[in-house]
Amino acid sequence: MDWNRDQIKQRLLVVCGGVAFFCALQNLPALAGGLRWALGILSPFLVGGAIAFIFNVPMRAIESRLPRGKRWNALRRPLALVLTLAAVTGVVTLAVCVISPGVGDAVGSITGQLPAAIRRMEEQLAKLETWLPQLETLAADFQFDWKALTEKAVSLVRDWGGGLVSSGGVLMAGVVSGVSTFVIGLIFSFYILLQKERLARQGRQVFYALFPESWADKALEVLRLSNRTFSSFLSGQCVEAVILGALFVVAMTLFRMPYALLVGVLIALTALIPVVGAFIGCVVGALLIAVTNPWQAVGFVVLFLVIQQIEGNLIYPHVVGSSVGLPSIWVLAAVTLGGKLMGIAGMLFFIPLCSVLYALFRGFVKARLKARKVPPRKWRDP
Repeated sequence: MDWNRDQIKQRLLVVCGGVAFFCALQNLPALAGGLRWALGILSPFLVGGAIAFIFNVPMRAIESRLPRGKRWNALRRPLALVLTLAAVTGVVTLAVCVISPGVGDAVGSITGQLPAAIRRMEEQLAKLETWLPQLETLAADFQFDWKALTEKAVSLVRDWGGGLVSSGGVLMAGVVSGVSTFVIGLIFSFYILLQKERLARQGRQVFYALFPESWADKALEVLRLSNRTFSSFLSGQCVEAVILGALFVVAMTLFRMPYALLVGVLIALTALIPVVGAFIGCVVGALLIAVTNPWQAVGFVVLFLVIQQIEGNLIYPHVVGSSVGLPSIWVLAAVTLGGKLMGIAGMLFFIPLCSVLYALFRGFVKARLKARKVPPRKWRDP
């Protein structure tokens, strides 16, 4: 059988790929170490890319509303970036200013209730006085080696102290590394945002230069779909969190519950975590209210369940669900899988990722059904 040049090249690529895959399986620890090393080097740029993607959503909306003209062409992009940074900083500052006094009030309330708790404890201890003779008799039956116990305690304190110093050094190194990575990534994101069209044009040139035109078209189509899906999910999740927080502030104010603004901001922040985030805010809010009035905490939980039903059935499907186009069962699966693999970041990342995969697979299935000429009556609902 005669093979042409392209067939020989394809078979060589298959053989080389199989050999590389076998070598990778034989050296998984070394491969994992190499990946960790590469991620450690690239982490500032990956963080910068993530920050740029997040900032690009409000920045694009701000830039579209700025005046146009020859005088503004050179200033629109830097001005949009500055306004975006100011808006993000303002939101974070406002959240801190709302949360800090509320937490301080809660701590003050707990501190104010400590004397009453101490008095109740003293009353309970006084009731135990009738049992003291029995306790003394019981203690006399036991013999303790106080010297050995003291030496053991000193040894434990020494070991814990050494471990604390060691872990403190590791913690400080981690904090310094994390801060430096974030600062470098933030600066890198500014460069991306200021030159995003030029970088996108260069990326398209690389795709068409390295891959066949059909492959490059498909890859760019997937990237455009991913960009639309992730941007829509991010903006929809933020809008949904603001609406949910505002609902709690209004409802708690109407029912005269304490910490209405604090709890509303906490729930708005935690609601950025899909599905489970609002429940985290519910637990924190119930604990804060329980310090003042336990019965109001029970009422808050009931109020949370009612608002959660309204939000889950009316707000979320229209604000976020439609933006990602993912059925609710797959949203839950994406949140669960992402949380298991990557924690909170995985919950945020896997919903739009699964939405992209869902859209691609749905298109593939429809194309295959059309190619095989399967009549719709065989797969539609009866």
